[in-house]
Amino acid sequence: MSLRSLLHKSQPEQQFLLFQSSSSQSALPILRSLLAVKSQTSTLLFCLLYPPSDLVEGASGDVQVHDYLDHIPGYSADTPDIQTSIAAAVEKAPAGALSIVIDSVDTLASDIGSDAETFTFLRELVSIVASRPGPSRLILHTVTPQPILIQSSFSSSLTHITVYPPVILTHLASEYLTPPPPLSPEPKFWGVFLPFSERASETDRLVYGPEGQGSGSQEEIIVQILDGKIYSAKKAEQSIPDPTQNVSFNLNLTPQQQQSRAQVPLPYAHESSKPDPIQGAAIFYDPDSADDIDDDDPDEDLDI
Repeated sequence: MSLRSLLHKSQPEQQFLLFQSSSSQSALPILRSLLAVKSQTSTLLFCLLYPPSDLVEGASGDVQVHDYLDHIPGYSADTPDIQTSIAAAVEKAPAGALSIVIDSVDTLASDIGSDAETFTFLRELVSIVASRPGPSRLILHTVTPQPILIQSSFSSSLTHITVYPPVILTHLASEYLTPPPPLSPEPKFWGVFLPFSERASETDRLVYGPEGQGSGSQEEIIVQILDGKIYSAKKAEQSIPDPTQNVSFNLNLTPQQQQSRAQVPLPYAHESSKPDPIQGAAIFYDPDSADDIDDDDPDEDLDI
């Protein structure tokens, strides 16, 4: 799937989109472009982290904005529960295709106060979107990685969009001599890019270090798009193979073989009917033919 198809095509299978930003690069420009696309879908935008002006320009008839930036749980008795507020707005949404956009998962989890409750609530929203006619979508924005959301058990219609600053490409080209394809073979490039991009401290150093620009670019962004099928394939590749498979001999024992093996006397085991002198502990010594065994006291000539 390309970024252009993500922004300009309404595909029914895109039911769950997860945008992941980082401290060095924001995904808001892409999310902003996605919300700017005209469609017949009713869109509910819930702002918990960034102001609505960072996501939509002015009043839009296609997007219904709910500003929760001043929502502080426990500040007063009149502060509504964030789950109840979002659920009520979703219930009042008109019939037909519906897109629910939440910025961000991090703030939502902080307001709810429980990762388990947040996960359950988002699962309910996924079910609501799946029950609507296409193209209905749940669009989430997060700043920190959300491993539980990218698992197939959460949603099989996942599209995970992760953004990186473009300075990574110039760094890999100059330091690792690995420019992006087609200048480098794809296996070689991804073998270098993926491990490096997962080290957030290295990326932050490139952006905020002495030679960095101080912030991620708003015009050029590296976008990595993965869907649920790719995650399922990666999970299968990461499964540990059975070392006993595809060998020319059998490494497994039958119950009869295990019983016979247990009855074989061990050469280093000493059997004795006498009780051990010190509560079962004893030292057994088998002299060698070259040992000089002398029963006489070597110190008998000493006058002590």
